[in-house]
Amino acid sequence: MASLTIRKLDDAVKTYLRLRSAKNRRSVEEEVRVILRELIEGREEPLTPFSAPPAQSTAPTPQRTGAAPEASVTLIIGGGIAAYKSLDLIRRLKERRVEVRCVLTKAAQQFVTPLAVSALSHERVYTDLFDPQSEFDAGHIRLARGCDLIVVAPATADLMAKMANGHADDLASAILLATNRKILLAPAMNPLMWNNAATRRNLAQLQRDGVVLVGPNSGEMAEAGEAGVGRMSEAIEIANAAERLLRPPVPKPLAGKRVLITAGPTHEPIDPVRYIANRSSGKQGFAIAAAAQAAGAEVILVSGPVDLDDPAGVTVKHVESARQMLEQVQAALPADIAIFAAAVADWRVANEGEQKLKKTSAGMPPLQLVENPDILATISKLTDKRPPLVIGFAAETEHLIDNAKTKLARKGCDWIVANDVSPATGVMGGDRNTVHLLSRKGGEIAVDSWPVMTKEQVAIELVAHIARSVTDKSREPAS
Repeated sequence: MASLTIRKLDDAVKTYLRLRSAKNRRSVEEEVRVILRELIEGREEPLTPFSAPPAQSTAPTPQRTGAAPEASVTLIIGGGIAAYKSLDLIRRLKERRVEVRCVLTKAAQQFVTPLAVSALSHERVYTDLFDPQSEFDAGHIRLARGCDLIVVAPATADLMAKMANGHADDLASAILLATNRKILLAPAMNPLMWNNAATRRNLAQLQRDGVVLVGPNSGEMAEAGEAGVGRMSEAIEIANAAERLLRPPVPKPLAGKRVLITAGPTHEPIDPVRYIANRSSGKQGFAIAAAAQAAGAEVILVSGPVDLDDPAGVTVKHVESARQMLEQVQAALPADIAIFAAAVADWRVANEGEQKLKKTSAGMPPLQLVENPDILATISKLTDKRPPLVIGFAAETEHLIDNAKTKLARKGCDWIVANDVSPATGVMGGDRNTVHLLSRKGGEIAVDSWPVMTKEQVAIELVAHIARSVTDKSREPAS
């Protein structure tokens, strides 16, 4: 079915279709196709955009393949020989998980066909401002605003002139005039046209209006014997420029900082077979390491035995016992920030058995326990190489805040992240956490209680607090 035409719809149905298509950023025709496909597949949508969803269908839901788009672009293809590059540009954008809807000017259709563009974009192609199938609900407005970015490639001298002077006599120029989205232009024209005084005036106006340019490049033109500045940028260059606008670089507030983190349990051997341990999964410490690395820090993660993949971009040191963990922590100093999230065993067996301990008629063999080194207190009380910010974790099963305050004072660290690990919470080994951040404010201890979050969210929030603290300290006047 090349096109779909439905006549004699009542106003209520038209209103529903307009609302639903606008919500899903599709044309009304596309939305009707989706509705029909869902009905055939046994899936049902609410009859009005505001009603509660129906009961779950028992029909199997088809599995969709491929990653869902993360952004959307309206691509306007202007009339020039460089329009052939727009076909590769569509592919490059889709590789970056960008949904592409294409608009062809009348001149562009002399160089590339709507069929070729539609085949690559997997979307309907728009060509006519007065298309009755899309314009009964102001389709050009949807194309202008139902996207994250508008790309014009090639941007001809004519299109640039229309933009600079506010013309809207075809679909492409109407979209460009009606949009409130960022516009990326990839100019393409003969060098003399590019250097013409009129084009230079139009370019200056467009740049004042906030339009972003990529190119043009220098090189041979399509015309025999012509060369100079005017070649449209290559598709990969345009796609990269679009991606920078769609996904701006994430700020790196911990760039240049060295962060030391411990995570997971420790295993204290009793004999070659048995050991003393706890139920820590290491998930919280690993999440903090990933968040700190994403914030630009150099991260050293010292981890006890866990069943987790090493975070990307993080230096990981794997250890078994508390003494090994302390050794690796000391070797990793100096650091700007140290976060001790590991659940270190408090005790170990004084005399580890060289062979497996056996049951005897006398009963259980005696196990003498000795205290393990206190890693948090050891690092907090260093006179040399102490990190400027030392953060400990207090995992408690009762009297959470009181015990955390006592630990903050006794250990000598700067902050304590306290969490309730009683069996009912499911925190140990689970994916969610409820924490309280304790810090020193003058002579008092401030308590900042956070809502229930995933461990990844806790990590991001903690790193954000650290980044603000580091920034605030950098602004303090030197004494």
